[in-house]
Order: sequence, then C-alpha cells, then structure tokens
Amino acid sequence: MRATMTPQELADRFVQKFGTRVSNVQVKERCEGVKKLPQKTVWMTVSREDINDAVAELISIDYPHLGVIAASDNGDMIDLLYHLQVFFGGKHEEICVVFTIQVPKSDPHVPTISGLIPGAVYSEREKQDMIGVTVDGIPDSRRIFLPDDFPENVYPWRKDEKGIPPSMVRELWKVDRPTDRAVPTVAEPEPVEKKEPEPAKEAPSGGAAE
Repeated sequence: MRATMTPQELADRFVQKFGTRVSNVQVKERCEGVKKLPQKTVWMTVSREDINDAVAELISIDYPHLGVIAASDNGDMIDLLYHLQVFFGGKHEEICVVFTIQVPKSDPHVPTISGLIPGAVYSEREKQDMIGVTVDGIPDSRRIFLPDDFPENVYPWRKDEKGIPPSMVRELWKVDRPTDRAVPTVAEPEPVEKKEPEPAKEAPSGGAAE
C-alpha cells in the first residue's frame, strides 16, 4: 500500500497550499479496460512562475513519474500540460496529476523543472523543437528531434505562421524514386462473372431435405 491520500485529498492540499495560485481544479475518475479499472486524475492550472513550486509540493507527497509534457497551440496561447503520476507502481493506487500552464505566444518562455526532475529535460527539449517554447535554465538545449539544418523559427506543432509552410511539404512518393525506369503500368482487373444463386432444393414430401 503506497497511497497516502485520495485524489480529492490531493486536490484539497493544493488549494489549501496555493490558494488562488491554482485554478480549474478538477478531480476525475473513469474506468478503463475489460476489468473497468478506475483511472484517477487531478487537473489544475498553475502559472509558469509557480510550476516549480507545484512540482516540489507534489514531490513532498510522493516522488512523481513524469509521463510527458504535452503541448497544444490554442491561438494566442500555448498550453503546456505536465502529466505526472504519484504512487506510481502501486496497484490501482496511481493518481495522475496534470498541471496546465498557459504560455502567451508573445512571450513563449517557461522555467525548466529539470532541477527537480532531471529526466524532464528530454520533454522540454521536444517543446523547444516542436512548438517554439523556450525553456529557461534548461541544462541541455540541443535539438532532440529536428535535424541541425532545420530552419530556425519553424515549429511543426504550431498552427500559425510559424508552422510548417507548404513549401516544406514534400511528396514522399517521389523521394528517391529511380528516374531511369519506366513507370510500371497498373493492370486493369479482369471482369468477374456474376453467378446467379442456385434455387434452393425442395424437400421431398414426407421426408427431410438433403
């Protein structure tokens, strides 16, 4: 038994500790799989100035497993969602805690949390690559998924003018196609003769059908 509190108690602890610095606090539970096992999640929104304090508070409860930092382009804002799990590995005890930070595109910066969770640096590097959020204080800011010659200020997950332009969309079917060969023709399919269904045999009177 690892869990020391319920999802609601965890949410209440953050509200008591941070007051109005946390918002949109929601506790949800849904059942998954054939066995309908409950999946418990606590959602809350924090400011980027408070993300390290929020993660530190979670660590004081139970050192969390960081699943991923997800990102979504929502117009003028970019939402970063930190998916963490406490009581990780406890049978039916895990609680997923999701901290959401809304980052303005006019100032796309967040602090690193790698000082608390060193493995976070990989997901933070991904956010720099793919959606253009600068992670201040990150100990390793190299690109992680994009090649070094990828254009600056182009981010594949952005839906605005900084996303992938049409000129960068390649027709993959043409890539590395041999130019010294004839294009193979596609044979026309042979017509298939339709067969009328055979009429059902009538059973002889006084006996069973074959």
